[in-house]
Amino acid sequence: MRVPPMGMPRDEICAELDQIRHPLRIAVDRAKNPFNIGSIVRTAHSFLAREIILIGSEPWYERAAMGMHRYEHIVELPDHRSFLQRAEEQQWTLVAFEKDHARTGLWEAEIPEDAVLVFGNEDDGISAEVLAAAHEIVGIPMYGINHSYPISIAAGIAMAEWARRRYQRGRVVTPNACEALAGR
Repeated sequence: MRVPPMGMPRDEICAELDQIRHPLRIAVDRAKNPFNIGSIVRTAHSFLAREIILIGSEPWYERAAMGMHRYEHIVELPDHRSFLQRAEEQQWTLVAFEKDHARTGLWEAEIPEDAVLVFGNEDDGISAEVLAAAHEIVGIPMYGINHSYPISIAAGIAMAEWARRRYQRGRVVTPNACEALAGR
């Protein structure tokens, strides 16, 4: 039997994490490689995102999340229409990461604290409807001959830039959740 961290039941750990979560959300048009979604969930946990929104119905590989999916708020929406409806209802600021349609670069982009960072799938990128609703369409700098970053890497780069902007003025990077919870 696996013992949860800090000797607390999972629901208590989740409730404690919810108190220190960031307002950032991550949205992913279901990647064609199910491993990538699990990897993004794990990375989003490292940044304590408010929630992770998976658009579409393709399966994803939970094992790639290394168990972190059990501590996250994962919302599964059936299609782009339901995602955009929720975005409008909740007045989200969508920041889409799409190299081929970028209107600004990562270093210049406006990425609000409560942004929803949107990532497309490996084949089709982000849908035209979602791009049309985006506040920003951002390209991540690339210097090699590759056409694009793997989606999980692009998501990690975007989340790291979001965090850098929040903590660049000498604030400590979000403490390890276990340390934060121990000091409660």
